[in-house]
Amino acid sequence: MFVAVMAAIVPAGHAQQAPAQAPKPAQIDRNGVLILIRSSLLALDQANKTGNYTVLRDIGAPGFQSNTAARLGEIFAKLRGDNLDLSGVAVIDPQLNLLPQIEANGLMHMAGFFPSVPTQVNFDLSFAPVNGQWRLFGISVSIGQSAPAAPTPPEPPVAQKQPAPNGAKQPAGAKSAPAIKLAPPANKPADDQPK
Repeated sequence: MFVAVMAAIVPAGHAQQAPAQAPKPAQIDRNGVLILIRSSLLALDQANKTGNYTVLRDIGAPGFQSNTAARLGEIFAKLRGDNLDLSGVAVIDPQLNLLPQIEANGLMHMAGFFPSVPTQVNFDLSFAPVNGQWRLFGISVSIGQSAPAAPTPPEPPVAQKQPAPNGAKQPAGAKSAPAIKLAPPANKPADDQPK
């Protein structure tokens, strides 16, 4: 599941783009980051639980507020329908895989996840500076696995019976030789090695 809302603002008269600037680290402390992440996701959680998206809309930057509360309700309908409980973000520490950075467009961008069971909550957030404060500009939430999973090992090949030469049948008690001989585990000696 993946849900995203991004406000799109294109200033008038900027038909040509300036050369792209590399993002630079944001000057914000850990507590400020936690407050922004948690307040945004808890506002989304409360909006999903109540069906009222006005507070989520109102805490956003002007570009985010271009979405009506009804439109936000439509955007997050699937998340709301799945009864996803995001309240755990209040007590679980997020793991950031994109540290807060200032993009060329002036937005602060960060992404990460809350490692919870049975699923983890992935987030991608953007904030715009408004009157000296960072205000929500874009939010993306998806659900993933709580831990990396090892790939399923392939099934071992099955030894097939080889027909006897000249079409002769094998005796009923005869067995064919194994197709593959597995090496002993690293911590066990082989049967033919001294113990």
